[in-house]
Amino acid sequence: MGVAGPFPGSGGRVHGPVMDRDEVDRSLARLAAEHEAIESSLLALQDHAGRRLLEGAELTGVTKDRWAATDQAISLLWGYFEAYTAALDDTRELRARRRWSSREDLAELTERLRGPSVTVANAGTGLPSAATGPAKLSERFTLAELVERMNALYATSLDMVVTSDAVWSALPARIDLLSAELQRTRSLAHSVGVRPGEHPAGDELESITHEMSTLRAQVISDPLAFWRPAPGSSAPGGGRPDTDRYDRAARALEDIRREIEAVLGVRQDSEERLLRLRDVLSRADRTLSEARSARGEVLAKIAASEVPAVSGPPTALQERLSTAAEYRRHSQWHRLSPLLESLEREAEDELLRARESLTAVTAPLAVRAELRGRLDAYKAKVSRHGLAEDPLLIERYDVARRMLWSAPCDLRVADQAVLRYQRAAAEALAHQDHRPPGATDRGGDA
Repeated sequence: MGVAGPFPGSGGRVHGPVMDRDEVDRSLARLAAEHEAIESSLLALQDHAGRRLLEGAELTGVTKDRWAATDQAISLLWGYFEAYTAALDDTRELRARRRWSSREDLAELTERLRGPSVTVANAGTGLPSAATGPAKLSERFTLAELVERMNALYATSLDMVVTSDAVWSALPARIDLLSAELQRTRSLAHSVGVRPGEHPAGDELESITHEMSTLRAQVISDPLAFWRPAPGSSAPGGGRPDTDRYDRAARALEDIRREIEAVLGVRQDSEERLLRLRDVLSRADRTLSEARSARGEVLAKIAASEVPAVSGPPTALQERLSTAAEYRRHSQWHRLSPLLESLEREAEDELLRARESLTAVTAPLAVRAELRGRLDAYKAKVSRHGLAEDPLLIERYDVARRMLWSAPCDLRVADQAVLRYQRAAAEALAHQDHRPPGATDRGGDA
């Protein structure tokens, strides 16, 4: 707010010989400059926006106590300044009487400029005093001591005014912006069913709204309660506003806003997500039906095999899916959002379990198909080597084939039959490799 700093020329008591005319004139010129600077600083403090706000505010707490003392200090400052002005005017008038001041005039001027020549009535304010002990009706100061006293009062007064103004300049405006955002968020939340008593985010919004209203009232009435002085700083207004409560509310609102955006996303794509869920559950149901049919086939065609049971259709998920559709019809988006998320996870898990069940149930059929393929592959191999008419191979092939193409099929016995055929075929092929060149199999080529 552009208030000048401490007043200049706050030196201590000066003792010494009588001043000459040049020294007197230089001292008066310096005091005149000091007077102008002091007056400018006091007028700036008087016109400071923070001081005007403090005068008109209904204050509480520490600010109320500090302002009562500061207001007295400012009044005392003007009293000191008036005494300082009067003393300076009288001294300048004395110097102006004669162009060439006499020895007596110079002695008096020296006393006025350096001695305790200024008497100020004690206002009984309880503010710092040059004297201690019993109260006095008045105090005497040198001009330098009076400036030093004004500096001390000015510094404490300016600090209080600047600090209060800094808090008022920073926090209420930010609180008002956040409150406006709160209102927009609350309206949006109500439109998607996020209301107090129905959704945790609705309760949180109400809590933040109340907190901002309370915080604003406290900041306006007691700004000094929201000020953090800078460590080691003695300059007026050294520090910063305490925004912790505001910052916590702002973060909480941001979390709620993200949650509402997620609910809005559900409103926009809920139909598509419900269709995908129905499709996934339908595929899981079809896969389980296929697994149940396959289990019946396995039990009929495969003997001595452990066939796992197949679970029923996902009726519980279907019921929850119907609940989700009901939420959508009634625009209960805040309830639909978490339900869809859990349903999507569980539906994918259900489809995976159905596929695993089908794989487990059809495993014996897959083993039989593998044995059949292996048997036919070895038959084709021996045929290519001219051993198709070998009686032992024909016999063992027929045994294995009857086992694999009859129901119920004992996979363990069939596996041994196929293994015996493989071994016989391997021996026949090895024997053929050791025959003399040009020799032919007794059965001829197949």
